[in-house]
Amino acid sequence: MNLEQMDRQIADIASSLGDTTRRGIFISVRESADPMTASQIAALFDIHPNVARHHLDRLVSDGYLRVTHRRPEGRSGPGAGRPAKHYEPTDKSISLQFPARRYDLLIDLLVRVIERLAPEDAPEVVEEIGTEYGREIAAELGLPDDAGYEAAALAVAKAMTGVGFEIEADADGRRLLTKYCPFGEAAKAHPHLVCRLDQGIVKGLLEAGRQRPVAVVMPHAEGDDHCVTEL
Repeated sequence: MNLEQMDRQIADIASSLGDTTRRGIFISVRESADPMTASQIAALFDIHPNVARHHLDRLVSDGYLRVTHRRPEGRSGPGAGRPAKHYEPTDKSISLQFPARRYDLLIDLLVRVIERLAPEDAPEVVEEIGTEYGREIAAELGLPDDAGYEAAALAVAKAMTGVGFEIEADADGRRLLTKYCPFGEAAKAHPHLVCRLDQGIVKGLLEAGRQRPVAVVMPHAEGDDHCVTEL
């Protein structure tokens, strides 16, 4: 891939998926077992159905989703009126092939700086930074400050998805399941710090909903698909 092609691909992704809500919608549709409607998306993201349709139609026009007549299992019977549009992902790739992964190198070097400057306090320092960032995200998204525990956990999962994670809330089990972490190899190489950063972000988000459980991130074991944040 030459620089001109890379520029076009980056511009395409940024235009379509740069909006955090639209990116979250895309991930939700992609991870859903069944096609989704605008009404389902509106309820999931607490937005007006017209706003949901706008995001979905944009993702369709850019080739990331398509309208399908395939309905969810068990809902194929006749119905009155015009059937609602359903959306499902296409095969369009959103990966970029760069000559080298510089972000992992940057994180690795920054971790070394933190460990050298504060060898004994490094985990507490990065968790404090994560907590501050979590509060900033909550303020930007306008998370409700009077939400109950379950609503707060769902809001945290949605907010984390918006900044690059893929997280599911298991409210009954009082935990969050991380399918994808944007810190990649750096998280595997420095879990004692990177996971404390994640832990801080979750803590800051939960505090916005007046929920103050102790969040503990447990990195996934070999062969396991998820990191688990116990609340």
